[in-house]
Amino acid sequence: MRPVLLLAAALLAAVTAAPAAPASAAGVPLPERMADTGGGSQLITAQAPRTGATKGRVTWWDRRGGRWVKAGSAAARFGSGGLVDGGRRTQGTSTTPTGVYDLPYAFGTAPAPAGTRTGYRRITHASWWCQDTASRSYNRWVEGLPGDCRAGHSERLADYRTQYGHGMVIGYNYDRPVRGRGAGIFLHVNGKGATEGCVSVPRRAMSRILAWADPRRAPHIAIGTPSGRTAITAVTG
Repeated sequence: MRPVLLLAAALLAAVTAAPAAPASAAGVPLPERMADTGGGSQLITAQAPRTGATKGRVTWWDRRGGRWVKAGSAAARFGSGGLVDGGRRTQGTSTTPTGVYDLPYAFGTAPAPAGTRTGYRRITHASWWCQDTASRSYNRWVEGLPGDCRAGHSERLADYRTQYGHGMVIGYNYDRPVRGRGAGIFLHVNGKGATEGCVSVPRRAMSRILAWADPRRAPHIAIGTPSGRTAITAVTG
């Protein structure tokens, strides 16, 4: 019996010494491991593998019966400069800000997809996003460029017919804009490559997100990485 007892003891020691499986491996949904999900019952997570990455994944979730359930997922692109802590971002760096943000409204050059409940603005030839730090309209949609907002420091939305076919405004630096921190951060349709700081997904995925999002459920987006200062489990709004 002694060899059997020794074998049992060895197996017990091996099990005891084995490191605990990470929460992700245990099948715990990502939102369950987050410090802040925005307070609503819908959430989009946009995660890149590291801060220098320009590709990752967007997943949208519903909270039902006290648990987060995956509603859909798609490949995503981020800024050509990678990701950076939203509170430390500098405008013009083509970085995507990490953090948890609301989604004030949707927009597009095309009509809203069927089922869209979020407020939706159609882009016209006069639609601009003012990014001029000297303007009173900084980080705002304007119809017709104001005199204090220079075209060379702003974005004419109709010039991005593909990317802005459908999109949602990400509430980064939006409610109380800090000049120089960045303007015009959106969730939108993929272009040819990395973005200038936005998060982008394939056209079909963007349509699905718009049909899914329900403003009554206060959807938010959380942007981050698996670990480090910008870990999606640690970022807050």
